Formats: sequence, structure tokens, C-alpha cells
Amino acid sequence: MESVNRPNMKYLLFCLVIGVSFIFQSCGNKQVEENKKLREEVIAVHDEVMPKMGQLKSFEKTALQMAEDISKASPMDSVKIQELKNLAAELDQAYEGMFVWMRQYDVEDGEKTPEEVKTYLDDQMEKVSKVNQEIKAVLEKAEKSLRSGQ
Repeated sequence: MESVNRPNMKYLLFCLVIGVSFIFQSCGNKQVEENKKLREEVIAVHDEVMPKMGQLKSFEKTALQMAEDISKASPMDSVKIQELKNLAAELDQAYEGMFVWMRQYDVEDGEKTPEEVKTYLDDQMEKVSKVNQEIKAVLEKAEKSLRSGQ
């Protein structure tokens, strides 16, 4: 009787191990797929403003040129000159912010677990969203300021 139970026990243990392995693998694959989608979303946030990098530099150059023109024509108008220089600095800071983010962004998962990758991508989404918002805000500010001839 004992010999009959022993093979059944081994079979039961084998089935249990296979079943648990299958469950963990399917859960891991789900997280991997979610991470793939999250990575695509992170890149989409980046891609939304990346084409505007040239516009940042163009507005920065315009703001500095306007500040120089005002200082030549009306050197006493230091408030407008400083506002334009500050705007140029904000434009440059937004430009540099994108490149700081891109340099630290890691496209490879390496040896990270799917959960570690998700944590990393959540953090990157927060960072790139901040860069995105800063670029949009300073571009809007520049368009208004430079259009009004400030």
C-alpha cells in the first residue's frame, strides 16, 4: 500500500510544481507586457515635445536679441531687458532639461525584475512628464512675450 501512495505523492508534487510555475510565468508575462506599454507611453510623452527643441532655441535667440536691441535703444529700460534675459534662461533650462532626462534614461531592462522595471518606468514617466510640461509652459510664455514685443 505504501508503494502505491509514494508514486501518487510524487505525481501530485510534480503537478503542483508545474502548476505554480505556470501561474508565476503567466503573471510575469503580463507584467512584461504592461511594462512594454508603459515604456511606449514614456517615449510618447518624450516624442510629443522633442520636435519643439528647435523652437526653444529659436525663441531663446530671439529673446536675447530683443534684450540687446532694447539695451541699445533704451538702456534705462532694465526691467524689460531683465525679463527677456530671464525668459531666455527659462527656454535654455527647458532645452537642457530634455537632454538631462534623455542621458539618464535607460532603454535596457538589464537584470531587473518586471516589478523593478515597472517602478523604474513609473519614475521615468513622472520625470519625462515634468520635462514635457516645462517645455510646453515656457513655449507658451515665450510666444506671448515675444509676440507682444516685450
